[in-house]
Amino acid sequence: MTNSPLTPGIVPARLPAETLAGNFSDHEPPFDAHEARVAADRCYFCFDAPCMTACPTTIDIPLFIRQIATGTPEAAARTILSQNILGGMCARVCPTETLCEEACVREAAEGKPVEIGRLQRYATDTLMAEGVHPFTRAASTGKSVAVVGAGPAGLACAHRLAMHGHDVVVYDARPKAGGLNEYGIAAYKAAGSFAQDEVAWLLKIGGIRIEPGRALGRDITLDGLKAAHDAVFLGLGLAGVNALRAEGEDRAGVQDAVEFIAGLRQSDKSQVAVGRDVVVVGGGMTAVDAAVQSKLLGAENVTIVYRRGQGKMSASGYEQEHAATAGVKIVTGAAPIAVHGNGSVAEVEFGYVIDAPDGLRPTGETFRLKADQVFRAIGQRLQGVPEGLALDGGKIAVTGPGRTSLSGVWAGGDCAAGGDDLTVTAVKEGRDAAEDIHRALTAA
Repeated sequence: MTNSPLTPGIVPARLPAETLAGNFSDHEPPFDAHEARVAADRCYFCFDAPCMTACPTTIDIPLFIRQIATGTPEAAARTILSQNILGGMCARVCPTETLCEEACVREAAEGKPVEIGRLQRYATDTLMAEGVHPFTRAASTGKSVAVVGAGPAGLACAHRLAMHGHDVVVYDARPKAGGLNEYGIAAYKAAGSFAQDEVAWLLKIGGIRIEPGRALGRDITLDGLKAAHDAVFLGLGLAGVNALRAEGEDRAGVQDAVEFIAGLRQSDKSQVAVGRDVVVVGGGMTAVDAAVQSKLLGAENVTIVYRRGQGKMSASGYEQEHAATAGVKIVTGAAPIAVHGNGSVAEVEFGYVIDAPDGLRPTGETFRLKADQVFRAIGQRLQGVPEGLALDGGKIAVTGPGRTSLSGVWAGGDCAAGGDDLTVTAVKEGRDAAEDIHRALTAA
């Protein structure tokens, strides 16, 4: 995003290049071998481990931590990757504080869980650094599967299908594979080129061809894919962004948070423009990522405004605390009414609301926040659904392991109903759909 005459307050290079480099380095530095052994020694190796139950992909956490403790991180990585082929990225972006680490008995007893996420990263990074791919492809089945979407669900599905010997073609609308891992998370959570490195490592299984720049509905059709392949998996993600529904939101300086995050990940940070006074509307991880990164780029005042109470924000308590530590102010119980300014945004008007049993009710009291840049982060929606697919709550309806209402078509990840919009859940759904597709293709 570059500066323009309509957005005079939004400029690049608010901070020196060396400061920006430091700000966008690893948020959680990796363990070295000694640190990993010490952290692993804190694990009780529970027989009926609650951390394993809390993991959507059901990784055998006590086993992989024991393998680290005994000096075999490569074996630990195989344990992780057998359940979650994107275990390296999930170690970086999963909200472990509300999943495995929250369930850890050390957390319950001492308020300090075993650092499962960082241990997982240590194991998977060790294996990937050796250039090793721990799985071997089965003999070719002669069957072909189309996967639409090269995000976590699509990649997990493609890898598992390739392991079973099927040929897979992955179609993605963007120029790079990775989906949200490449375009949708804060740059400091997966620093450098890790998302692309992980994709390249995953493809070492063989049998997977990725075709970027191929969008469903524009370049390919579902009917065409069904005719050319033996099965289809849809991992479309959510491309649409919800509107603020506030007067004046079309003013210059108002932008979708996902667009900002994607552009930041693909750009030299010194070339990314940011306002002096930034307002982010929303309460999820996208809102936090946009707000924190605005501060890291040099914005002076950054405020997240969410319509309900702080306890109902979908961003975890850990992420909210991280935002506050970064200098982001969080205002709750307020909804946008209007975006004011002469051509470009100058301030945003909000109204206080009460979260009543029958919905949000305005109190009549309003306030305004100065802003030269506003980010919409109030949820995304499914776009371009192929005709004939049943929907559930605006997403693709699925039964069992991703079966849609159309024969031969499966779906998973954010585009499918019933998920929780987490990378790790998308991996699970892609993996499980692949197993079901494999059963269907090899049934007698």
